[in-house]
Amino acid sequence: MKSKKTATLTLRINPDLKESLRDAAASEHRSIANMVEILIRDYCLLKGVKLGTENPTYPASKGND
Repeated sequence: MKSKKTATLTLRINPDLKESLRDAAASEHRSIANMVEILIRDYCLLKGVKLGTENPTYPASKGND
């Protein structure tokens, strides 16, 4: 099966919010990009927004394993 390429998302956010994002990502040993993806997936699951066909039931947070 052919794998999909990733898409680029460029955005501007408040520097304090970015620092909080960096801290949240670090606390879960994630990159900022991966943390943003997880946050979007979590939001979509919470709000009932249909995710794409790739990994529709992807486990969102790593938790405190």
